[in-house]
Order: sequence, then structure tokens, then C-alpha cells
Amino acid sequence: MEPLFLKPYFQPKIWGGRKLETIFDYDIPEGDIGECWAISGHQHGQSVVINGEYAGTKLGDLWNEHRELFGDAKGDVFPLLTKILDAEDSLSVQVHPDNAYSKEHEGELGKTECWYIIDAEEGAELIYGHNAKTHEELNSMLENGQWNDLLRKVPVKKGDFFYVPSGTVHALNKGIMVLETQQSSDTTYRMYDYDRVDKKTGEKRELHIKQSEDTITVPHVDPKINIETKKNGKNLINTFVHSPQSPFFAVYEWLIKDELNLQHKDGKYTLASVITGSGKLVTDGNEYELKKGDHFLIPAQISNWTISGDLQLISSESEEK
Repeated sequence: MEPLFLKPYFQPKIWGGRKLETIFDYDIPEGDIGECWAISGHQHGQSVVINGEYAGTKLGDLWNEHRELFGDAKGDVFPLLTKILDAEDSLSVQVHPDNAYSKEHEGELGKTECWYIIDAEEGAELIYGHNAKTHEELNSMLENGQWNDLLRKVPVKKGDFFYVPSGTVHALNKGIMVLETQQSSDTTYRMYDYDRVDKKTGEKRELHIKQSEDTITVPHVDPKINIETKKNGKNLINTFVHSPQSPFFAVYEWLIKDELNLQHKDGKYTLASVITGSGKLVTDGNEYELKKGDHFLIPAQISNWTISGDLQLISSESEEK
């Protein structure tokens, strides 16, 4: 059994740019590319295996036809989605629904997500939460466009981590690049889009005020995150979030300076993305080169593996039962 290396799917966005090409050396389409769907089984953009016996297979098809690769995990769809986002301009102010609302109204999973800040311009900030104390106050501020009073702005720098549960008002602003781990959902409710006009249609993008009112958590409360750091030789493992704080995924940072031995928890499968540096992955006596911008999945049948070199990775595991 081999690790599965994946070719991303790239999404154009009105707020995107070209940094996915210049920073990660991806061969991206022309235009403003905002999102690299790096590890995705979602129907709106699937990543494809590029090595071994499953080369050319979409991740969603592997989930449907070879569930043994995922430890016979349950669920109709591959549950996680790993992205890299390049905010050349500010994203719309938005909120995502939980599982129950999204299943009823959108026919897919809800969307809890988190961000590891890959890079941020000096003075960059993001929108994270709101200041309304009641639903009545929230609805009034939304409908009257009181954005300066409503929105909570937070300074951001390279290396920060944010957990964004469903129901959280949020937006990446100009000059921020993140690795995002999320539930596999493409449902976004826009509250405000800076009155921008889409270049293709010549019209403003659709807003979703009623859905936002239905799904925003009031009042906003920052989730309690306790980042845990474990030293292993010259290497560090940072645990950003895991169950019970996050019922959908666990997310880790592997900072490798020499050699790190790794294994799944409870026979799960593991997703990983190389953020910086280069090195080697060794499993079952086979060696694979790793470089910045690589994304791979370690199937459940591989219980142990080793990564060596000088590199930084963000990894994740599904926490859903």
C-alpha cells in the first residue's frame, strides 16, 4: 500500500490572485485564482490521485469504491476538504450553516472550518465574530448595513490559527493566505460583499441575508482552543484542535528538522500538506520525495511512516464516528 499523492483542483474567485503560482509553483489556470482544493472529494472540484495503482482516480470515487482505504469509515461523502486560499482582495463577509440546517436547505454537510495562516501582509486583519448581543439587534444591523458596528476585526500574522465553527461570522481580508481544513461543503451565505460587481456578469453577487439571520450564532463567543506542543528530538508537533473541541476534525502542525516517526490514531487515515521546505516520506521500505505544495493521503492500511528533512506540514484526521 502506498501513500496517495493528489493533484489539486483550482477555483477562480473574484477576490483571488496569482500567488498560488508564484509561492507554490502550481500550474494554475488564467485569471484570478482564489482557491486550491488540495484534498477534495467534493463534486464541485475533486482532487485526483497521481501515483500508484489508483493514479487518475478522483478522491470521491475512491471513497465510494474503496472504503477500505479509509478504515471503512462511515458517511455518504468524503468528509473533509483541505484548501489553500489566496486573498488578493477581501472575501465577502459570510457565515456557514451547521449540519442540520445545511442538510435541510442545501442537501450537503454543514461547514465548520479552521485556518492556519501561511502568510499575511503587515497590518492584515480578518473578520471573526460580531458584536450583536441579541438576534433582534443582529437582524437590525444586518438589514441596515451597520457593518462597522457589527463586525469584529482581529489582527492576524503568519503562523496564527483560527477555529471557525458553523454559525461564526467571518472573512479573510486582503493580503492573507491560509491553509483551510473544513467539512466537505461548498455552502456559503454572504452577508456583505462590499458592493462589488462581478467582471463576467456585470452584476453584484447574490447576498443571503435571511439564511445568515437563520444560522449566525448569537451572541458570538470565541471557541476555547488549547494548542498543545510536543517535542520529539529536534521536531515539534503542534495539536491545534481535536475532539471534543472540534467534533469533525483534528488538525496538527508537523515541524520537522531531522526525522519524525508518525502513526494514525485508532486506525484512521491521515491527510497532509507540505507548507514549506522539502524532505522524504518513507513507508514499508519505499521512499517518496516531498516538496512545498505537495498534498497526500496516508491510507488506513499504512500504520506507521517516517518523514525526514527540513519541512513544515499541516495534517488532519476526521473525528466523525
